[in-house]
Amino acid sequence: MKLILTQEVANLGTPGDVVEVKDGYGRNYLMPRGFAIAWTKGAQRQIDSIKKARSVRDVRDLGRAEEIRDQLQALTVTIPAQAGSSGRLFGAVTINDIVAAVTSAGGPEIDKRRIQLGNPIKTVGVHQVKVRVHDEMWADLTLEVVAS
Repeated sequence: MKLILTQEVANLGTPGDVVEVKDGYGRNYLMPRGFAIAWTKGAQRQIDSIKKARSVRDVRDLGRAEEIRDQLQALTVTIPAQAGSSGRLFGAVTINDIVAAVTSAGGPEIDKRRIQLGNPIKTVGVHQVKVRVHDEMWADLTLEVVAS
């Protein structure tokens, strides 16, 4: 099934990309959630308008992305969590916890879908998290998980 992406989908593409996916994935996941629309011959104009809007926005946002990257890299976020005596958490630090902590620490608003956790954070200490602020730009965010 050929689809045109209307939003960024991890490991698939960015808005305006034409992708070939299995029928069930497209029909049951991508299209109902508004991530994609069906591809037709007349859809080329839609593709062009999506890509044009995206390129204009990307050029304008590149300067802003550099500012956000610098703010995130200068920021050290502290997240309190319940932990045992060995330093192991009674749960894990979630992406929503990270977004809330960055906002409360005075950092810029970030989209939770742009945060990449390699492994779940389940111990007390300092951890590095990658945040994609632009298609070509990543920021390293320092998290300090403390026992509460």
